[in-house]
Amino acid sequence: MNLGMKVASSVLLTGGTYAAIYFGHQMLVPNYEGKEVLTGKTVLVTGATSGVGKAVALNLAAKDAKVILGCRDQEKCIWVRREVAEKTKNEQVFCSMLDLASLQSIKEFVHRMKSKDISFDVVVNNAGVMRCPKTYTKEGFEMHLGVNHLGHFFLTYLLLDDLKSRSARIINVTDQVYKKGQINLEDLNSEQNYDAVKAYNQSKLANVLFTQELASRLQGSGAHVFAADPGICNTDIMRHMGVHKSLMGKIFVKPFLKLFGRSPDKGAQVIVHCALSPDLSDDHANGKLYRDNKEVEIVPHAKDDILAKKLWLISERWTVNRDKPSDSSLRQTATSVSPNS
Repeated sequence: MNLGMKVASSVLLTGGTYAAIYFGHQMLVPNYEGKEVLTGKTVLVTGATSGVGKAVALNLAAKDAKVILGCRDQEKCIWVRREVAEKTKNEQVFCSMLDLASLQSIKEFVHRMKSKDISFDVVVNNAGVMRCPKTYTKEGFEMHLGVNHLGHFFLTYLLLDDLKSRSARIINVTDQVYKKGQINLEDLNSEQNYDAVKAYNQSKLANVLFTQELASRLQGSGAHVFAADPGICNTDIMRHMGVHKSLMGKIFVKPFLKLFGRSPDKGAQVIVHCALSPDLSDDHANGKLYRDNKEVEIVPHAKDDILAKKLWLISERWTVNRDKPSDSSLRQTATSVSPNS
């Protein structure tokens, strides 16, 4: 065998091994097999211009749902809307401006929906940022906390009466790193010290705590909320990771994600499961965490009822009651709030 044939054989072997690992890994992630038809149902997906959010929109539009893509980048949203509509043959897909880093944008979105008499049967709180540089939202919230948690908290809060009346399902997209997260009440807004990894982990823990406290408030209403972990997916959310953009990232991280990361569609399956599965219709499923289309145990420090109540009250003060003079200091509110207040 000459050198050229040896090289070609090696390339084919390597490529075959790569393909076997990739497709084998993807096969381990279960698809949602439910046959539900969502004609007459309306779904909101935040952060739907790429990745898992876009895949969720495709999956639910394929089931004939009316899908609202709540996105900050409207130019990109228009292209995604066209793609989703063409692939699913569903023209009931719409773009609407929604910037989770702006409380004003969230208010305007909710007002726009109500003025058009649009209510939601499913809300997928998917939009997020990961390990971004130290930046702040329009109202001065640290970006991870502001977008991943507070923005979705405020959006859900404003929609809550309608969601209860429609026995809706709310899905908060989290990440396994919530296990490493700590809610730092002494510096919740990362004003004193900023660490991108800790800020992201804190926001993902906040998603789980918010889910559980909201579940307790929804008991008996017919509405349900779930936390969903799509797993490590090869999507744009890692664009801010320094190592991902470095030479080492190009050598190791990108190939790792391509080889072992889930496709956006595979990541979307657990969210579709939470949105549709009839097995999750009873209150016993409310507030639980799901991965690979099944319930997974929540770590003890993420089941702290007192902390969940504190986080709710802080979130409420910083967003819903933001105009109160006593709320001028973010840090003071975080440290002084009591679960009985």
